[in-house]
Amino acid sequence: MNWPADRRHAPHETHMPTSDQLLTDMKLLHPKLIDLSLGRVERLLHKLGNPHLKLPPIVHIAGTNGKGSVTAYLKAIFEAAGLGVHVYTSPHLIRFHERIVIARIGGVAEPIEEDRLVDVLTRTQALNDGDDITQFEITTAAAFLAFSESPADVLLLEVGLGGRLDATNVVPNPRLGIITPVSLDHADKLGDRLSLIAAEKAGILKPGMKTVVSHQDDEAMVVIADVANRTGAKLITWGQDFDAYEQAGRLVVQCNDRLLDLPLPGLIGPHQIGNAGTAVVAALELDGFDIPESAIERGLQAVRWPARLQRLTDGPLLDLMRAGSELWLDGGHNPAAAAALAQTMADLEERSPRPLHLIIGMLGLKDAEGFLKYFSGLARHVVTVPIPGAHEQPFTPEALAEAARKAGLSAEPASGIEEALQRHDTLYPGHKRVLICGSLYLAGHVLALQDGVAAQPN
Repeated sequence: MNWPADRRHAPHETHMPTSDQLLTDMKLLHPKLIDLSLGRVERLLHKLGNPHLKLPPIVHIAGTNGKGSVTAYLKAIFEAAGLGVHVYTSPHLIRFHERIVIARIGGVAEPIEEDRLVDVLTRTQALNDGDDITQFEITTAAAFLAFSESPADVLLLEVGLGGRLDATNVVPNPRLGIITPVSLDHADKLGDRLSLIAAEKAGILKPGMKTVVSHQDDEAMVVIADVANRTGAKLITWGQDFDAYEQAGRLVVQCNDRLLDLPLPGLIGPHQIGNAGTAVVAALELDGFDIPESAIERGLQAVRWPARLQRLTDGPLLDLMRAGSELWLDGGHNPAAAAALAQTMADLEERSPRPLHLIIGMLGLKDAEGFLKYFSGLARHVVTVPIPGAHEQPFTPEALAEAARKAGLSAEPASGIEEALQRHDTLYPGHKRVLICGSLYLAGHVLALQDGVAAQPN
């Protein structure tokens, strides 16, 4: 549908569909939620006039853990330097609009507005004309359309799943690539060995493309280096070309030709040293941009990324807890993420002793026992919960509680977050530290409860 230019971004009339309705319809276009392929999205983008070829310089970000945090650091750094930044991420926490963040030149980018989202979804759906395509593919095409019609200096493009056959990988020549740490996750779709998953992530590499590679297990690094050799991509690798570490309460980033002494990043946890260091090096390596160190410093401190070791300091859920208790939220869902979470909780325990309790919900294909084992000996008790509106079948609370017991933890099921908090308070009425984790979808549900709104399904 080719609307007149003066109507494209006008407020929609009352008869226009909502984004909820359009997104629900788009789920019916393909029998699978995930079916990795490039052909369908390339076909649709051609019908749309190839908006993916009309985008600002792209930073393409793949990896298993840390993609979102690295993206958040880069957004904050670039905006501190006065750049306009588009951002594409997934999944969303509360509203789909979070996935498509539109640049505000000289200001902070914001999630796409409802009228604009309805517009690009409607136009994309019309030109797709009922063809077979997954929801992620058609909405990625809609995002490219939105980005192509708004000015920006740079686009931070996060891979949805894998890399090689992910819908975002239709972009032909990103200005820079990033591969964050690769670990076992989505084994049913990407392979059950680290080498297979690394090969999928390295599928974003293209001839001549500079790519910053975070710290990797040796098995993954061998594969990434091999793909780079075959494609002619240029790697900037952790441990060889750069390093990052905490020293005397500062973040030190050491490159081959310079040393940066920076403030610690605004996101919590020792794993954020690696994420922040990767983002700093990426900002310095982005050709065509001269990012001052002062902008890097401001960005590292200004960064915001919900549900990544986020402490909830007020709201209805905290009101259910005894005064003086802490409530933390994280969307980590694989064993590597659990290792980082457990380390952070152990560090907090050293600085501010308080018994740790877990509330956890997980999708059924995740390695629940592998995740939970990192909290054995650290968490006093686990309460397991369902995940409302999960796009894949989650563990039942009963099955997840059994996995926790196998991992050496005391555990019991509950019907939801509120009941889980009450169970913990009944079991241990004193001050405590409660961590809700196991799924970004559960994290979105928690944030929706905090805001008193309904979460939009993923």
